[in-house]
Amino acid sequence: MTDHVSTGEILFLKAVKDGIPNRDPLRESDARRIFGEDDGRISLSDVSIKRDVRDYILARYPDGGPDKSMFVFVRKERTADNKLLGRDKLSESLLKNAGRDKETDLQQALMQSAFDTRVFGAVFSVKGKSFNQCGPVQFGWAHSLHPVETKYVQGTVVMPAKDATIKDDGESEGSTQGTIWTSYTLPFAVFAMPGIVNASIARGTGMSARDMDTLNEALWKGTHHRQARGRGMQQPVFLLHVEYKDPFFRIGYLEEGLQLEPDREAWLGTHPPTSLTDVRLNVERLASILQENAAQIQRARLWLAPQLQLSGELPAERVVWNGAS
Repeated sequence: MTDHVSTGEILFLKAVKDGIPNRDPLRESDARRIFGEDDGRISLSDVSIKRDVRDYILARYPDGGPDKSMFVFVRKERTADNKLLGRDKLSESLLKNAGRDKETDLQQALMQSAFDTRVFGAVFSVKGKSFNQCGPVQFGWAHSLHPVETKYVQGTVVMPAKDATIKDDGESEGSTQGTIWTSYTLPFAVFAMPGIVNASIARGTGMSARDMDTLNEALWKGTHHRQARGRGMQQPVFLLHVEYKDPFFRIGYLEEGLQLEPDREAWLGTHPPTSLTDVRLNVERLASILQENAAQIQRARLWLAPQLQLSGELPAERVVWNGAS
């Protein structure tokens, strides 16, 4: 297998229970709605997906891996007095750990040292050493495959916000009760996110076939790894990676070949689906699209969660990974 990256497309699906994985601060932290209330679908930004990938890489390769090429540039790092480092200091710290702090070409050194700069690109705007590198991998927004009704919920934190004191007469001063919290949540949703891979740009950043495999792994396992109560219980369920023979060819909009059953009316009814066992992913149209373009496809690989039910069969190699088949 060659170490170059082929132009291709990614189609990634994940399910979410009891939480909102990407909140909108302009809508009181409710779900993001790009399509409007009448359409009903909610969305996740590509920034959210990339954060999952970066956090997984940081956890798996805290020391940059054996060849010191798997560091992450876009991350939080603090000084001894708890101040956040900016781009310049972050790059200095990263390159020192990678053993490339003496190199004169900052852009090249970062590409060689940081996984996320090779894959997603980087904007580095510091006086005297600025550059803007487009990434070979670009993700679109992830949209739910069905309309979603979020719920407004309320609860109480047992621990009071401030200390309470008891006076000599027995009366108390300060808060004696826990604080009340409110939040939006969703019972269950399935999201589809498309992505593209550009072989020409990958050659410029030094992204390798190993990086591509690591990205697929990070999409799947990073969804499990990144946890926060408000983001809900997340599960990767479907990952398709299609690679093309021609670096300038692309089918495009693979997500439009998917249909989640049951249909819209069931999701807006009194008893919408609440788990993966209640839904089925119809891939028949996507299978036809791939078969029609078979002459242009170099390889297609598919990862599936065992719980996901499919209608149709995709012309793709099934790959097994810890809980995926």
